[in-house]
Amino acid sequence: MYPQIITYLLTFIKYQEEIIKTLLTLLIGKSMFDKPKSTETPVNKPYRKLQVDDLPIVETFEKLNYKVLLQEHKIAKGKVLKPVRRHVNSTPVPTTIKCPKCGAPSEYLYANNGAKGQYQCKVCTCLFSEKNRYLKEAVLKCPHCSFSLEKVKERKDFDVYKCKNDNCTYYQRNLKGLSKREKKQFEQDPQAFKMRYIFRQFRIDYQPLAKHSPQKPKVDLTRLYVSPHTLGLILTYHVNYGLSARRTAAIMKDIHGVSISHQTILNYENSAALYLKPFVDHYPYELSDQFCGDETYIRVNGRWHYIFFFFDAVKKIILSYPVSPNRDTPSAIRAIDEVLIKLKEIPKDLTFVVDGNPIYLLAQHFFAQHNISFDVKQVIGLTNEDDVSREFRPLKQIIERLNRTFKGNYRSTHGFGSNQGSVSYVTLFVAYFNFLRPHSSIEGRVPVMIPELEKLPHMPARWTRLIYMAQEWLAEQQD
Repeated sequence: MYPQIITYLLTFIKYQEEIIKTLLTLLIGKSMFDKPKSTETPVNKPYRKLQVDDLPIVETFEKLNYKVLLQEHKIAKGKVLKPVRRHVNSTPVPTTIKCPKCGAPSEYLYANNGAKGQYQCKVCTCLFSEKNRYLKEAVLKCPHCSFSLEKVKERKDFDVYKCKNDNCTYYQRNLKGLSKREKKQFEQDPQAFKMRYIFRQFRIDYQPLAKHSPQKPKVDLTRLYVSPHTLGLILTYHVNYGLSARRTAAIMKDIHGVSISHQTILNYENSAALYLKPFVDHYPYELSDQFCGDETYIRVNGRWHYIFFFFDAVKKIILSYPVSPNRDTPSAIRAIDEVLIKLKEIPKDLTFVVDGNPIYLLAQHFFAQHNISFDVKQVIGLTNEDDVSREFRPLKQIIERLNRTFKGNYRSTHGFGSNQGSVSYVTLFVAYFNFLRPHSSIEGRVPVMIPELEKLPHMPARWTRLIYMAQEWLAEQQD
């Protein structure tokens, strides 16, 4: 009897399962339980690697003053240059139009081709229309054929200009360099090849090498309810050993008998970071010539953010560490700029080793437009398929080890609840890494050795001394 009941119950359960699947399919609109077809294969479409061309020729136009030209004409000819004398049936010139070259008003302008919109200035003889190039401050020209560039696209951070001259030497050279197979592919899919000269003009409101004013902390660390030694203990547990704020509060209570909430620990963290950040960013580091960069993930407010680390591979010093919600060109520009600020002078052979993300090439292009030049070496993929990857792979592995070190400290936090919290924790980690943490690859020494810190007996004392030095530096800057 029991086997029959069990069989009946199993059959009834399967029937209920089918009903549940049917109801979910009706609610969602598609089945969640169909197995994917084994015949489906992922799309593998090769992408065109980003190439950055040389800077264009910038042709600017001389701006004249029609009043000065009228005075010069009177001196030279001995008489005043009168406005245009118009016939009764002549095409009138709108009063809103002025000469774009000298600024002469409409009474000095001819309607050069009737009502078709072309005008000529009687004062400076400038021939123009409403869409004339003189209405622009400057014209961008191809450096290979001197043909005017045409804006073809508007991206988030820049405009794309292209040379559409079919006789351009750059275009003809690339066209002749194609194989028969590539020519056939080019006819079918011309977007798969970069054939023409392209220039990207950035619209980012960012001034390179500009020092930012340090932000003053809201919490005065000199008026804390805990002693400086307790603050040093908190930072040692929280940053050095990667304990979360809650675990740090628990260990302070269980081991040291200090009752403190995890939110107070986060407040201390934010305040200490605001004191330390300008000190860390503007310290006079002694640097090498081998710099590498990479981005890694962190969690902020339940969303993925990115840290852009740039690192001195020889001195083991973190030079840049901005946190951004986007993995984009402005973030890469800011990260590289924070490195350039720390250099006493920018060497001619400056090179950054990064991954294959095109944002670094666009950042290089942005700085070139501000007369700041450096080279970018991209190590692409996990295998050394090109000469650049084979030569610079060791530097890329160094920055990846830095990412793993940070992740080891960050993992226990399970992400951050605010942007300020993420920036504060990363700032404290960088201060610890550069000034307090011994490194095995440099014989167990701290990357930046400060004698005042080396003499102290333990880590909490070094933390409090480092904060005191940062407070002194900040006070000097404000005087």
